Amino acid sequence: MTDSGLWALIHAERAALAADLATLTDGQWATPSLCEGLTVCEVLAHLTAGARLSPVRWLAGVVRCRFDFDRQVVTRLAEQLGVSPTETLERFRGAVTSRTKPPLPVVAMLGETVVHGEDIRRPLGIRRDYPIATLTHLAEYYVGSDQVVLAKGRVRGLRLAADDGPFACGSGPAVTGSTLALIMAMTGRAGYHDELSGDGVAILRER
Repeated sequence: MTDSGLWALIHAERAALAADLATLTDGQWATPSLCEGLTVCEVLAHLTAGARLSPVRWLAGVVRCRFDFDRQVVTRLAEQLGVSPTETLERFRGAVTSRTKPPLPVVAMLGETVVHGEDIRRPLGIRRDYPIATLTHLAEYYVGSDQVVLAKGRVRGLRLAADDGPFACGSGPAVTGSTLALIMAMTGRAGYHDELSGDGVAILRER
């Protein structure tokens, strides 16, 4: 898929997330996300930060934070966190069609949008019917990459197969489930293990 095609998918996912969050109460915005220590509001600010962070700004921030990448993430998140959830959501809406990104592949930005979108939606009980083509492309990326998050190493030696689409790869003990559950498990979200089946699930839990 071309970068232009990937950006179209990213923009569609950002717009869908903004729409899903339009009517949240203040209490819902304070809900703990699947990202440990962050509320759903803070994860949304993190997504906005990624959509505003050019390679030059990323490098400047890394230097300023003395190559502490976690500190850079926290700093950039704080920059995009509004004084209210409404302001935080408006900042995210303003970044929906952005093509700015850190020095990462465009497909990694799609991963950030989908995975962090689930980090926000799942605790709120919101379900999105993702296009299977989007999820398949993302699963194929994660299974071959440890960039940004450990994924390739987490599923090495396992046979992954989606039961709702064409994604399948690897060899070894089987792990079967929805493409979304496979993606979330690949990226370390243990809560999705219960949606998977096969002899390889126990191995995945250990990792």
